[in-house]
Amino acid sequence: MIDLKKEDDLWIVTLNNPDKANALTGAMLTELAEIAEDATEARALILTGAGKVFSAGADLAEAHTGLATSDVWERLSGAIAALPCLTVAALNGTLAGGANGMVLACDVRIAVPTAKFFYPVMKLGFLPQPSDPVRMAALIGPSRTKMILMAGQKITADEAYAFGLVDRIVAPEALMPAARELVADSIAADPEIAAGIAELCR
Repeated sequence: MIDLKKEDDLWIVTLNNPDKANALTGAMLTELAEIAEDATEARALILTGAGKVFSAGADLAEAHTGLATSDVWERLSGAIAALPCLTVAALNGTLAGGANGMVLACDVRIAVPTAKFFYPVMKLGFLPQPSDPVRMAALIGPSRTKMILMAGQKITADEAYAFGLVDRIVAPEALMPAARELVADSIAADPEIAAGIAELCR
């Protein structure tokens, strides 16, 4: 349910469980974390989803039996954030719940116009993973972060762009070409220079 395509120096990771809105199981999260930890050899990484939803977040059955509080979420987002290469989240649709963590850890986020963004963790009776509010607040500020996490607001793609939660809105057919265009310069650059710029931006 996780597809990894390696095109020389570009790694493309696709959540591929569209019949369940790419809901994340513990096994999927562990596989994603292992890929991210191995991706230190990549020159760029694109994270996307199959179908019309990027991810509905945690598989609800597993969420209520321990997945919601598992440290695998932080393992995954931490591994993505630590990568020396450029990471792009190409959001093919709605982003919900704990799936926000891996997306917030990426360097750049692009989304289709129909995408919506929400994180109903409080309503479900859980705390968000510790790094998620920090990364979200760094992008959009504490008030808007609380709108999402505490007021339970569902944010449209246009609002997400205005807030700074996503960096560009792209037509569905142009999503992956746009993601590839964003990473092209990093793939062509001296990897030490690219990694050095990434470190300076942290």
